[in-house]
Amino acid sequence: MGERKGVNKYYPPDFDPQKHQSLDKYHNTHPLRERAKKIHLGILVIRYEMPYNVWCEGCGKHIGMGVRYNAEKKKVGNYYTTPIYQFKMKCHLCDNYLVMETDPKNCEYKCISGVRRKNQKWDMEENEQIVPEDKEELKKRAADAMSNLEHGVNDKKKSSLAMPTLGQLAEAQSGWHDDYQQNAMLRQTFRVSEFLTEIKLRKQL
Repeated sequence: MGERKGVNKYYPPDFDPQKHQSLDKYHNTHPLRERAKKIHLGILVIRYEMPYNVWCEGCGKHIGMGVRYNAEKKKVGNYYTTPIYQFKMKCHLCDNYLVMETDPKNCEYKCISGVRRKNQKWDMEENEQIVPEDKEELKKRAADAMSNLEHGVNDKKKSSLAMPTLGQLAEAQSGWHDDYQQNAMLRQTFRVSEFLTEIKLRKQL
């Protein structure tokens, strides 16, 4: 892409490098052009991408994660030494303004006004996934022998309930260990059926 850049710049006859130093100062413009029209207020226009699914409170429409806006970015505070930035953008479906902020404490984005986050939480138990044990539960089991014993009994009950299903899966998969034998059986069945079909056709003739 380097060959597509306009590297040649026109310097007017009255341009003085000592006085103007750069073409931006000569034209009295900022290097970021219209993105920096409110730079004196500490506001810079950036390309902001929605971090999660939200609802616009102006029109009630859904805005999906990844939708991009031209947002006004400004610093509104600090969390220790980490700056907190605020982003203000206009909804592309109505005239409502969406305001969001960074949350360095929780490594997250917060909805400030004009927007509401869509609650989507993944339930591991509902989706039959292995739920990691809670740290408090591990500490309780380490300190209490009876709790540890009870937990072991519950694990044995769960394993006994799962054994029939595991056995059925192992039995179903055991027949596919020898691929060559399975293929030979299928080919033999096909040959027999083909031979019987040929005998029937000869009888009809």
